[in-house]
Amino acid sequence: MRKIPITLAAFGLAAYAGFALAATEGDAERGKEVANLCIACHQADGSGMHIEGGESWPRLAGLNATYFAKQIHDIKTGTRVNATMTPFVNMLDDQKIADVAAYYSQLEPTAGQGGANADEATLKRGQQLAERGDWSQYIVSCKSCHGPGNRGAGDVFPGIAGQHAGYIEAQLKAWKEGTRKNDPQDLMGSIARRMSDEDIHAVAVWLANQSASSK
Repeated sequence: MRKIPITLAAFGLAAYAGFALAATEGDAERGKEVANLCIACHQADGSGMHIEGGESWPRLAGLNATYFAKQIHDIKTGTRVNATMTPFVNMLDDQKIADVAAYYSQLEPTAGQGGANADEATLKRGQQLAERGDWSQYIVSCKSCHGPGNRGAGDVFPGIAGQHAGYIEAQLKAWKEGTRKNDPQDLMGSIARRMSDEDIHAVAVWLANQSASSK
């Protein structure tokens, strides 16, 4: 059973290899200008915003550039459905996508929001799922793919520590319901479908309370 997370990660890396090789090199200085399109929702520092009961906007600061660019391309092609983002990404060509991805990747990650009022039992369950998983439900731990501290692993698995709880919860539910399908080899979908809504909430609020930086 200990081999399963490594196998999952290997499938994900293979699925991303083609995109990484074809990626356009970005320029962070040019990307700063492109990011003016993003500020209204994602804030000038890339911190995003947790909106309780509404659509939360993710933190972009510190995200891996290749992962970031792939998500924008997926939204643009319809592989990932996001009605809010579509009008904006349609304004961007491949070079602008690479540039804005490079810009946000070099920003300092900011703190997550949305987990401050979670009770102890919820946070304990969230920590278990994030760090150890729950093999009784065949739920792999988050860190098995997202790396030490859940701060990301290469170009494939983004840092999720310090991401807003509302955004994490919304994405896990989207994978569970099948409305988001752009993860490699259905890795996230297969895990999310095994999680209850309570577990999704628990891991989301625990991750939001964690530091996105290893410093």
